[in-house]
Order: sequence, then C-alpha cells, then structure tokens
Amino acid sequence: MRLEKIIARSRIIDLHSGSLRGALGELLAVSVDKFVDLKPETLLRGLLAREGTMTTYLGLGVSLPHLRVKMKRRYILAIGRSQVGFRHDGAKDEERVHLIFMLIAGEKSRDYLQVLASIARQVREPELVENLTSAPDLDSLYDRLIGGFGSIRPVQTQQNRTNRLMFQEAQRVAKGAGCSAIMVFGDTFVGGLQTGALHAKGKTILVTRNPIEPSDDPKEFNVTIQVRSFSNQRMAQLRSAILVALTRGVITFNDRICCVGGMAGSNQFDTLTVVDIEREFQTLLTGQQDLLPDDVKPEVLERVIAVATELAVEGREGRPVGCLFVVGDVDHTSKFAKPLVLNPFYGYKEEDRNILNPFMDETVKEFSSIDGAFLIGGDGVVESAGSLIQAVDTEHTLPGGLGSRHAAAAAISLKAECIAIVVSASSGQVTLFRRGVMLPLTESRH
Repeated sequence: MRLEKIIARSRIIDLHSGSLRGALGELLAVSVDKFVDLKPETLLRGLLAREGTMTTYLGLGVSLPHLRVKMKRRYILAIGRSQVGFRHDGAKDEERVHLIFMLIAGEKSRDYLQVLASIARQVREPELVENLTSAPDLDSLYDRLIGGFGSIRPVQTQQNRTNRLMFQEAQRVAKGAGCSAIMVFGDTFVGGLQTGALHAKGKTILVTRNPIEPSDDPKEFNVTIQVRSFSNQRMAQLRSAILVALTRGVITFNDRICCVGGMAGSNQFDTLTVVDIEREFQTLLTGQQDLLPDDVKPEVLERVIAVATELAVEGREGRPVGCLFVVGDVDHTSKFAKPLVLNPFYGYKEEDRNILNPFMDETVKEFSSIDGAFLIGGDGVVESAGSLIQAVDTEHTLPGGLGSRHAAAAAISLKAECIAIVVSASSGQVTLFRRGVMLPLTESRH
C-alpha cells in the first residue's frame, strides 16, 4: 500500500495540548467523528494502554501511537503537529514530541505491521521530519507529506557521458552473458536514480537503503529491494542483496545477473560484475534449491539480517555485541534450547513481539547483550531470548577462529529447518548458516 493513499488533509491538525493524552484526544476528535461504530473514549483508552506496554516514541521528536480495532475501514491515519512540543515517556533527556502519526487499523488488515514499519521508516529521515515540522501552514504540511511519503520518488541521476556508457555496457554484457536481469546499486547516486534516465531495457532491479515505494511508471525499476544497513563493502552488499532477491523469488538459483554500481554517494558508476547465482551460493545449497525454510517469510529474514547487521556496525552503547538469531521451525528448535534467563518476551501479544514491528528494533538490540540465542518463528514472532542452544554436532567442523556461538548456529541449522544468523563480537562479521553451511554476509572489521 502506498502511504499517501491513507493521508487525508482533514486529518492533519496543529495540536494545542501539552500532553500525549490531550494530543490523542484532539486527533481522535477529527478522525473518527464520522464513524458511528468507533468511540473516541474507547480508542483513547486502548492507545494509552498500548503506550503503557511499549513506548511508541521513534526519536527525532516523532511518536507513532497505534491500535487495532474492529472496524470496516482498513486504516485511519491522523497526523498532529505541535510547534512547542511536549514530553513523552519514551523520549530521552530533553527531547520533546513535535509530530504524532496516529494509526488506527482494522483487525482484518493483514499488512498492518508492514504499514506501521513503512511509516516508521519514513519518519526516521531527519530531513523529512525537519521539513514537516517547519511547514508554514497545514496545507504546506500536507503537500510535504505527500511529496515525502511518495519519494519515495528518486531523483534523476546525473547524465554524464561515463554513466551512460557504463549502463549501456551493462546492458550489452547482460545480453552477451545471458543474464536475466541487471541489478543497479542506487546508493551510488545522492538521492537515488531512475532507469528512465538511463533508458533501461529488460528486467532491472534496484538495490537501495533509501525508502522507496513501488511505482506504476514503466520507466522505473521492475523491482526495488530496500536494504536497511548492509555492509559498506561492495561484495558483501552484493551478496546480501542477491540473498534478499532469492528469498523474495525475484531471481532463481539458475539465473545469472549483471550488477552495476559505484562508491556510495559518488554519483558515478565504476564497476560491472556478472554473478552466476548457483555458483555463488553452491556451498550453501548443498545440492538443494530451498534456501529459505518453508515457514520463514522473506520479510522476516530480511528484518533479522538488517537488525543483526546494525548491531555489528553500531554495537551497543559503543561496545561490540555478539549474538545469535535462530529463525524458523520454532517447535523443533525449542527442543534443543534451554533458557539461561527468564524469557523477557513471555506473556506479550504476538503482534507486539513480532520482529516486523518497528518498535521491536530497540527491544531486540537491548536484549542482544544477554548470553544465548533469540528464537524467532518464521512469521516473525520472537519466542524467547537468552536461550542456550544444546544441539551438538561433533562431526561438523568450522574454519579456525570461530567460537561456540558459530558452532551452535551451525549445529541448530543442521538439526532443524531453520536459518541461524550470528554476529561476531570480536570481528563484527555477520554470518548466515543453513544446513550447517556458512555464508558470510559482511566482512570482518579486522
């Protein structure tokens, strides 16, 4: 769903209240008054109750309170701006809330977590938040929202001779090598790029960190893969992008693709690479074509990889963090796990502890310092943290220098239909295990 479709000018207001309760009351007054089946008082209690369970503060002065209720509409989004700002329990130090995005969703909205995550992703962009906060009036705020949430439209790339030549050669190489698609790394260009500017022929795949929604414009990319925080090293980023494309079904193991890119922000293509997918992932497949376990959703694996990579890059409070994520086949993996601590996720609603929920990022990162593994269902629900993996495989050998965490990951990926992802505390490397075979997703820092 494109976010601008659920933004209505009538539900954008300037707030006058000095508290979250008051602000939510104002937003409910302008958003649900026309719906007789929705009671503002009931909704307010629900929103505040959820706030008491898990903060909806995202940072940068933005809060995203949300609630699922029984209603005919799929979504109601109301947006409030406070020029003065007010305190929020989830904010740090002297931060004040200036923007509230209140999302009310119907119980049958299946893409609820994806919509929530999409909004959260957009309002984590400092430039967009500043642009919205500083809008001179509400009409301008609405226009900037539509422009920002629809950006969603990348800007045209610089049209210099070398870029045109590189892309023309990429198409030539792709045709000559029998490639099924051209993969373009859009972060090469500040602000991204459009294939319309490059006159692309055939299937094109855009890889970018920037939030981009699908487009109906045939001149743009056929497929867009957004990666949140993969390695800055090119081959590691390429491997991660191909892995995501495989799990989504965008490409297959029998495909060959041509990749074109350059240094991030350089505005200059400088590299062409042809990748034979089956050869690149041959050791990981071990003669089988199902890289992704049957019960694991592609978006769940993508999210876990993103969180793991962010932990590898950022650490926690300035210190390196080592952790293990086991994704899929929870009924089976739990038989090989023993709790080291009381399970911090016990008793919470599945929706609140789903890795796809944008408010889970900080929670998972906070608990990453606990010894043991995260057990995560294929649907994204985090079942436990701090679990000791007891799946021992004495015959399986790993390269030298890898410790008990990697050995546990290799062993559990052999014992169950799951994927294990390890963040190394010593090297910062992120490694994926499937059927005991390891695939480095990022390079070592050393």
